[in-house]
Amino acid sequence: MKTLVLVEHDGSSVKDATLAAVTAAAQLGEVHLLVAGSNVGAVADAAAKIAGVGKVHVADAAHLEHQLAEDVAPIAVEQMGHHDAFLAPATTYGKNIAPRVAALLDVVQLSDILSVEEDGSFTRPIYAGNAIATVKSKDSKKVITVRGTAFEKAAASGGSGTVEKIDVGGASGKSSFVGAELSKSERPELTSAMVIVSGGRAFGSSDQFHALLDPLADKLGAAVGASRAAVDAGYAPNDYQVGQTGKIVAPQVYIAIGISGAIQHLAGMKDSKTIIAINKDEEAPIFQVADLGLVGDLFKIVPELTEKL
Repeated sequence: MKTLVLVEHDGSSVKDATLAAVTAAAQLGEVHLLVAGSNVGAVADAAAKIAGVGKVHVADAAHLEHQLAEDVAPIAVEQMGHHDAFLAPATTYGKNIAPRVAALLDVVQLSDILSVEEDGSFTRPIYAGNAIATVKSKDSKKVITVRGTAFEKAAASGGSGTVEKIDVGGASGKSSFVGAELSKSERPELTSAMVIVSGGRAFGSSDQFHALLDPLADKLGAAVGASRAAVDAGYAPNDYQVGQTGKIVAPQVYIAIGISGAIQHLAGMKDSKTIIAINKDEEAPIFQVADLGLVGDLFKIVPELTEKL
């Protein structure tokens, strides 16, 4: 089986989520990559060095600069004439493109897979991760999104794939890029951070959220996350959100502060290696999954913890 993995990148480097998708693809068969964008020669070269990659298909054109799904999906569909499975990271980027590929191919999509089974079936979470379903597609072409925390990341170096430019045609004209409002930070990305400090609505305001969490994250070299309640309240930007409708993370250490532990939030972080919870409510659900729990007032505990670090 030939697989085609969509490469998520920022225009200069390959995102870690792609490496997990490569590992999943390798369990299905030969791995090829698709890099779409404008002036992405450096990305293509980096992608070719990923261990286990046989070929990198490069769609390089001015109209692909912002990687709009309406332009990228038809290119992937065209390449699926020579591939049996299309895999994308289960990130905002991958979830935007994969369903369009599935629709154009008229096949079902297997979403957010956790494993590849020997009989050709896959496992995926349902009911916010409280149950695991085993699914199988009878379609000749498969479209799959891969949960990055469920697979080991392929080595970013050591590979010797070949780079091949492909014809991309013109822009679809169905959408246009208007602008992007991105939060910039020197901290690690949530999905690749080893340590994450997350805050909830208990902080009370955006000022309190950042005044208490940011110094602690800086001391730990951690990324900053937030519950959906904190994001909805305006304490943190949307890309900080961890949970079923946010980002799925599995760091070495996850520190949940002022987060009650609603099932939607737990679905996004319960695979973390060590979970530390700080909450004044000893009955909070977060303590049921925490390895270490501290009951107390976060407004006293967090400054003290930051000072002692």
